Amino acid sequence: MAQDKSVNPDPRYSKLTVGVCPDQWGVWFPQDPKQIPWETALDEMAEAGFSVMETGPFGYFPTDPARLKAEMDARGFRVVAGTGWGILHKAEAWADTERTFRAIGETHAAVGAEYVVHLPPMYRDEHSGDFTDDRVLSPEAWKLYVENATRLGRMMREDYGLKMVLHPHGDSHIETPEEIDRIFEATDPEYVGFCLDTGHIVYGQGDPIDMIRRYPERIDYVHIKAMDADLVRQAHDDDWAFAWAVAKGCSVAPPEGEPKMPGLIEALADLDKELYVVMEQDMYPCDPGAPLPIAKATREYLASLGLGLA
Repeated sequence: MAQDKSVNPDPRYSKLTVGVCPDQWGVWFPQDPKQIPWETALDEMAEAGFSVMETGPFGYFPTDPARLKAEMDARGFRVVAGTGWGILHKAEAWADTERTFRAIGETHAAVGAEYVVHLPPMYRDEHSGDFTDDRVLSPEAWKLYVENATRLGRMMREDYGLKMVLHPHGDSHIETPEEIDRIFEATDPEYVGFCLDTGHIVYGQGDPIDMIRRYPERIDYVHIKAMDADLVRQAHDDDWAFAWAVAKGCSVAPPEGEPKMPGLIEALADLDKELYVVMEQDMYPCDPGAPLPIAKATREYLASLGLGLA
């Protein structure tokens, strides 16, 4: 199996470790009839040459630590991160959020993971596109969001040894550059890291390369993917739900789309620190035969730029 480290002679590149997660296989939910079975996805991820795994929606892969480790070991995978959704801006939701992340923490600490990715709840339904929450948070809700982000990050660090990283997302309350700036200003970096999702930053009409250069100390983890800039503009101009934009092909495979990968990977290398760079492409729902060839081609393209092996 291909190794995950770059062979670019520049030592900065050797600190970038490429990985994969179920999103690259069109998986958004723990269970969904439109998604590929987890066993098939895992086999195909190994066939595509990956060896580093972020497990994606909690419950898609087995949640029992012994079973999860056995399945990953059998295919040569090292689990580095788990993923979870959790509401932070509503006091009545904290108990469910804590319960979810404790379950994720227990499983992933037991298999040697280092990170947990917090995906912000979307204010539009992922199937219907209907609004399910306020598009803009009140000052009180935003204050609680920030307080609970630190609370959750501290819990994950102190109880499970995991670094929590907040993830920007289309149709969420941390989508635009201004919202991300606000998060950076208000949160404690000791407990609240940041997952630089290059596709969602482009979708939020930001520039991930600029963000790397302005906030090098806040970039702890990376999701690398691209968006069709024209469809991003249309999505915002016509007020599409994020899920509709994805269904129309907004998320694309590099070298197509934005950001341009040579400059992005160079900017990541300039950080000169150890980073997991997890490959993604939003494709829910997709033909079950589509993800494997796309993943192989994308991984090989990124490897040609110094991210992993060709």
